Amino acid sequence: MFLQGDLQAVFDALYTVGAIDPILKMDWEEVTSDMAKHPQLVKQAMDIINACAGNKVLLVQQLHMMDTRVVNYIAMEVAREFVEFQDRNCLH
Repeated sequence: MFLQGDLQAVFDALYTVGAIDPILKMDWEEVTSDMAKHPQLVKQAMDIINACAGNKVLLVQQLHMMDTRVVNYIAMEVAREFVEFQDRNCLH
């Protein structure tokens, strides 16, 4: 149940739908806890995002159709991935 492919395209699509700024102000523990109660929603959303294969237009369309809680969770996961990527790059 992981995001695959072009993470930058997913980030750009999330930014386009306005999901990035709000998630930066949210309690990530609360978002994670809420989605832990709905793993089927998370799996379905990840499958949909991965099926878009980096197509930003399609990603934006799909994100607009998703539940806001799921979009927030995806935005949080993308932010975490970018932080982990930066940490790995800084260590080398």
